[in-house]
Amino acid sequence: MLQMRVRSRLLAAAAGLLAGGFALGVAELIAGVVPGAPSPVTEIGALLIAFQPRGAEQLVVSVLGKADKPVLTVAVAIAGLLLSAGLGILARAGTRFRWATALAGFGALGLLALVAAFRDPLVDPMLAIGVFAVSLGLTWWVLSRLLRLAANFEERRAGRPAEMPDWSRRRFIGNSLTFGVTALASGAIGRVLLEVRAREAAAVEQPPAPVETAPPLPAGASLDVPGITPLVIQNADFYRIDTQLLTPRLDAAGWKLTVTGMVDHPITITYPQLLAMPLHEEYITIQCVSNEVGGDLVGNALWRGARLRDVLDMAGMQPGATQIVGRSFDGWTAGFPTSWLAESDREALIAVAMNGQALPPAHGFPARLMVPGLYGYVSATKWLTNIELTTLEAFDAYWVPLGWSKLGPIKTASRIDVPTVGARLNAGTVPVAGVAWAPDRGISKVEVQVDDGAWQPADLSTPISKTTWVQWLVRWQASAGDHQLRVRATDETGQVQVEEPHDPAPNGATGYHTVGVTVS
Repeated sequence: MLQMRVRSRLLAAAAGLLAGGFALGVAELIAGVVPGAPSPVTEIGALLIAFQPRGAEQLVVSVLGKADKPVLTVAVAIAGLLLSAGLGILARAGTRFRWATALAGFGALGLLALVAAFRDPLVDPMLAIGVFAVSLGLTWWVLSRLLRLAANFEERRAGRPAEMPDWSRRRFIGNSLTFGVTALASGAIGRVLLEVRAREAAAVEQPPAPVETAPPLPAGASLDVPGITPLVIQNADFYRIDTQLLTPRLDAAGWKLTVTGMVDHPITITYPQLLAMPLHEEYITIQCVSNEVGGDLVGNALWRGARLRDVLDMAGMQPGATQIVGRSFDGWTAGFPTSWLAESDREALIAVAMNGQALPPAHGFPARLMVPGLYGYVSATKWLTNIELTTLEAFDAYWVPLGWSKLGPIKTASRIDVPTVGARLNAGTVPVAGVAWAPDRGISKVEVQVDDGAWQPADLSTPISKTTWVQWLVRWQASAGDHQLRVRATDETGQVQVEEPHDPAPNGATGYHTVGVTVS
C-alpha cells in the first residue's frame, strides 16, 4: 500500500514538473521569436536581483565569479520546476478543491512572472499578458492529460491482468517523453534566439572618427612576457558585471538621452545627435568594486565618446549641483560627485565605441558613462538614458542602500599574472610579471617580495596615461623549494598600496596579491 502511494505521488510530481516545464519552454520560445515578449526566467531573475538583501551581491560574486548570472538563471528554472512538481502532487487526488488549488498555484507563479515583466521597459505589456494566458492554458492541458493517464495506469496496475503489454503505462511514458523533449527543445531554442537578438542589437553604422584621437601606444607600452595580461583587453574578453541576466537589446533609432535636474535647460539628445558631437578617444582602466585582491574584474580599453563636460555645458549645470546621477534604461542608477570632474585630466566620456568598434550590447550599447578613477558601481552606467544633476544628500544610487560606500575612488592595486598559483618551476631565472593600476593617478613603482626577503623593484612598461594600468616585470633568480611571491604598487602621489587585507565591501578590496609556487 505504501509503495502504491509513493508511486502515485511520483507520477503526479512528474506530471506537475512536465506541465510547468512545457509551459516554461514554450514561453521562452515565444520570447525568443517575438520581440517584446518576456522571458519568465529572465524576468523573475531580474526581480530577485532588484530585491536582493545587503551583502548578497558580494557573496554571490565571491563564490561564483562571472558564472553568477548563468547560475541564477538555472536556479530560477529549477525552482520553478520543483514548485511545479509539488503542485502536481497537490492536484493528484482529483478533488475539485485540490485541483483548483494546484491551478491557483500555477497561476501565482505565472502572475509573479507577469508582475516582473511589467517592470521591464523593453517588454510589451500586452505580449506579457498573452504569454501569461498561453502558459497557464498549456499548464492546465498538460497537467490534466498526464494526471488522467497516470490515474489509468494506477487503476490498471491495481488489478492488472497477466497479459502484456501494459498500454496505460506506455501512454503515460510516451506522453511524458513528448512533453519533456518539447519543453527542453523549446526552452533551449528560445534562449539561443534571445542571445542572438541581443548580439545583433549593435548592428549599426560605426561611430564617426574622433576629433581627438588617443595618442599612439608609446614604445615599451607592452612587455613581451608569456601569460601576462594584455595591455588592452579585447571586447569579447572584457569583464562584465551588472544586474542584467540577459543582455538588453536597445534600439538606437528610438534611444534618447535626457539631462535633467539641477540644470538651466533640460535637454534631450538622440543617438544621431550624440554621434554628431565632437567625439574623443581615451584609454581608461575600469574596475568592479567587487574585485578581490588578484581578481580579474578589471580591464583596460580604448573608449570613444562625447565629453560629459560638453553635454553638461549644453544643459547648464547649476552651481548647487553636487552629484551626477546616471540612469540606465531600467532605472538602475550610479552617482558620483560633480567635484570629481574639477580636475582637467579626469575626462569623463559618454562612450559610444570600445576599442574602435560600436559599443557592444554587453557593455552598454548605445551609450554608457566612463569616468576615470572611479569604481563602476558609482560611475559606469551602461545602457544610459538619463543624467540627473542633484545633490549628494538628496539621492542614494542603487548600491548605496545595499551597504556600499557612496564614494568609490579606485584604490591603488597590483596583480601577479605569472607565475600562477601553485605553479611548479625550474630553478634559475623566472619571470614574475603582472599589471598594476591607480586610474587617474598613475603608477610610479611596483615591487616584488619573495618569502620574507627584501622588496625588489620591478621594470615598468611605458605608461599610456595616468588613467590606465601598466605592466611590470621582475626577473627572479629562483632557488629550489616552496616560495611565496608578493607584489605591491605605489601611485604617482606616493601612496603605497594598502597592505592590510580587507574584503571588497564597502569600498574596494585591499591587501597584497600573493602567489605560492614550487621550484625544483
